[in-house]
Amino acid sequence: MTLTGFLLLLLIAAIAGSLGQAIAGYSVGGCIASIIVGYIGAFIGMWIAGQFGLPPIVPINIQGEAFPIVWSIIGSALLTAILGLLFRRRRVI
Repeated sequence: MTLTGFLLLLLIAAIAGSLGQAIAGYSVGGCIASIIVGYIGAFIGMWIAGQFGLPPIVPINIQGEAFPIVWSIIGSALLTAILGLLFRRRRVI
């Protein structure tokens, strides 16, 4: 994979991570955190899809590497929701 292909995959992961964070209603961090959440979300989403026997929805192929957009957004939303439940500040009265 070339550098431009890798940077394009990181850009797509950042967009998917940002959308997942917006759906979950909790922000993990900035741009680098969105890339990490989108990339891990792709693994989580594809694992969930594999468990239910669902095909990849809207995969983008960049130089032979497939990146599942919809499963990445769903996986990153689930990951962000779990992180939001674990790390959200609690109000102390």
